[in-house]
Amino acid sequence: MRVCVLGLGQVGFPTAKYIKEKGIEVCGYDINTSVVERVKTNVNAIANWQDVPVVDVFVICVSTFLNNNTPDLSPIFDACEKIAEKIKDREFHDKLPLVSIESTVIPGTCRKVYDKIFYKKVRLVHVPHRYWSGDPIKYGVKQKRVLGAIDDKSLKLGLRFYKDMLGIPVHPVSSIEVAELSKISENAYRYVQIAFAEELRMICEQLGLNFDELRSACNTKWNIEILEAREGIGGHCLPKDTAYLASLSKYNVLLNSAMEVDRLYRQWLSSSNNVKNLSYKKY
Repeated sequence: MRVCVLGLGQVGFPTAKYIKEKGIEVCGYDINTSVVERVKTNVNAIANWQDVPVVDVFVICVSTFLNNNTPDLSPIFDACEKIAEKIKDREFHDKLPLVSIESTVIPGTCRKVYDKIFYKKVRLVHVPHRYWSGDPIKYGVKQKRVLGAIDDKSLKLGLRFYKDMLGIPVHPVSSIEVAELSKISENAYRYVQIAFAEELRMICEQLGLNFDELRSACNTKWNIEILEAREGIGGHCLPKDTAYLASLSKYNVLLNSAMEVDRLYRQWLSSSNNVKNLSYKKY
């Protein structure tokens, strides 16, 4: 089996490296030549898509973004179009290549690329990454993952690749849309938890109480775990994925409120004014 990992950033590079360590032939592709130069001593990295061979498995690990608070999934579509062009006119018979999208997307994305870009001529799974660079040993490539598939044959091939060949524990779900929604829900849940801690800290400061002492007291209860309130909710994934989830439905009051709390908290941190002088913007 040969594998190609598209995107060699924070997730894609350790993914390609892990696959290589499993004794599987793997190449990595990235449009950024400086990234390719940086990682090519560890993996077979390629910057020219024309030089990428036709493989058995394509793993998509490109980043997705927000554009004016709207999900920007263009890197996914670009990667899938590249793959579709690569495999066009190839005779696979019943052994179609497996495409695994590990990047974060919104529900409906995988089915759209399956129908409109691949024209149903691939096996397709969505296995959202849970990689955390803060602890790549415990929370790296090999950790329990959700796996959703476009159909039963894709599910079977996806399980064989991830579970049997890579040794990654997986939790199969009934549809690819459930897998798509799971990733942004996980991160949005974490975002809301942090936002609560941020608001509680501001309340404590206004009342003249010590937030850390209150947090420690509350966390003595068996079902309570109030998080720390630090410098605001940063990083690429949590803010983006929370906005992704909020964009899907009118039932987003809590999510929008959490994002507003973080905005106010950041303002509060950078200001010497009392929190009561800051105002929430209206939605």
